[in-house]
Amino acid sequence: MILTALLVLHGLIVLSFTVRILLREDLSPPARLAWFIALFLLPFFGSAVYFLFGEVDLGHRARKRHHAIFDLIRTRAARYMGDEDGVETLIHSDYRPAFAYAASINGFYPVPGNRAQLMADSSDYLDRLIADIDAAQHHVHILSYIWLEDYTGRAIGRALMRAARRGVTCRAIADGLGARLMIKGPLWQEMKDAGVNLAIAFPFSNVLRTMATSRIDLRNHRKIAVIDGLVTYCGSQNTADPEFRIKARYAPWVDIVLRFTGPVVDQNQLLFASDWMQATGEVLEDVQLIGAPHPDGFAAQVIGDGPTERHGATPQLFSSLIGCARREMVLTTPYFVPDTTVLESLIAAALRGVRVVLIFPRRNDSWIVAAASHSYYHRLLEAGCEIFEFCDGLLHAKTLTIDGCISLIGSSNLDLRSFDLNYENNILLQDPEVTRMIHDRQQSYLPESRQVTLEDVLRWPHWRRAWNNMVATIGPIL
Repeated sequence: MILTALLVLHGLIVLSFTVRILLREDLSPPARLAWFIALFLLPFFGSAVYFLFGEVDLGHRARKRHHAIFDLIRTRAARYMGDEDGVETLIHSDYRPAFAYAASINGFYPVPGNRAQLMADSSDYLDRLIADIDAAQHHVHILSYIWLEDYTGRAIGRALMRAARRGVTCRAIADGLGARLMIKGPLWQEMKDAGVNLAIAFPFSNVLRTMATSRIDLRNHRKIAVIDGLVTYCGSQNTADPEFRIKARYAPWVDIVLRFTGPVVDQNQLLFASDWMQATGEVLEDVQLIGAPHPDGFAAQVIGDGPTERHGATPQLFSSLIGCARREMVLTTPYFVPDTTVLESLIAAALRGVRVVLIFPRRNDSWIVAAASHSYYHRLLEAGCEIFEFCDGLLHAKTLTIDGCISLIGSSNLDLRSFDLNYENNILLQDPEVTRMIHDRQQSYLPESRQVTLEDVLRWPHWRRAWNNMVATIGPIL
């Protein structure tokens, strides 16, 4: 009797979830298939997984608050966001479609007069950031997905405390999951006691409500630093040492960061403000916007994406950029699980004669991502793409260079988490010199990498290929 009741209950749950999956407009056919496999082949467990992780939605209130925040930003700071004319007047005609698409995500258009410096390594980034914080006179804004109480984490925390004690307004946001150990530790409390204004993005304060209404793995993956409205940093570096002690066996983490000055700083400032208001409910009245361009600077724009923006924005952005490539595109990412949009764009680019170079880490800290990523190698290599696997640590840099002219740098990976679940930030720029610097950094990874050929993939045993393809099949639910 009990068994019969359980079977009936399970049938009703599966039926209700099946109807829900069929009615959802945001799921691709492969994602629907993956969920059907989980629901029907994993009794009860599959239903529990869908309940916890099936819906990529922060809820009506969160979306409404997000749109209200950006409406407020557009009302008060529209001129700092740029305008449509910037695409036509600042960007080469070959790349205008990609810049126009990027602007459609959350309204930041290309602005002129920017400069950028490429940090030599993580140590250089830390030294420059702390020097900027120590020189701050008005405010310091920091947002980090992972914040550890290691040398880097403590150094930045102490710099914020020094600034706060001399009267500088300091605000720091840390993600509730990525920085959970630091949030519970002494450094967080010391920063609070010193006068640093703190906020937690997606805290675990009400896990049951989150599980019932959304997903517990929707995170703020952004990495933003803004000092006095004059300087901003953008790249892949978390507030953590390259040794990354929580996953030390994959170390060192190899990151890339650019230090920007010019009007694009204002756009990053506004993106940080949106995150602060989302996390705290506080309207920032003292956001300092400078908007002073360098006479010989380049055009750039900020891109902020997340689950409260329209579905598919990030893969469509990458597809737009790949579609603009004429001669060469080089991409680095630690996590490569593309959707059909991005995968087919890469293949099409290679087939039309673009040199497509993809650089991934040899050893990945996620076995799921590694297996799913390998499932795409055959098609990419068959089309003519070049794949390299970096062997000297975990290549964590997220970069894209196109034709020696266009660059994208920031926090977005080419995986389903960055596409659907995470809040991400990137800067898209047009400048041969900065693109050359990033391209040179990309090329510096190759001597430490092993090239994967089609012959290598064809020699993989059948069980490995089957395993990779199985993981990729259920990838949309992982």
